[in-house]
Amino acid sequence: MDERVLVHTTNQTYLAEILIQYLSDNDIIAFSIDKRDSNYHFGDIELYVDKDDVIKAKVLINKFES
Repeated sequence: MDERVLVHTTNQTYLAEILIQYLSDNDIIAFSIDKRDSNYHFGDIELYVDKDDVIKAKVLINKFES
């Protein structure tokens, strides 16, 4: 099994989905785990990528946020 690494957190569902698509467009498979409370929606959505894609993913995320 490939090792997955946390590369980003957000509390906004739409932003997590946009980032997953953005990474996918750049040949990085990413997935999210929603750790928000189901009733009150506090907490974060975590984005993970394969350990071999961590640096590229972080660079792309930083570029996207700029």
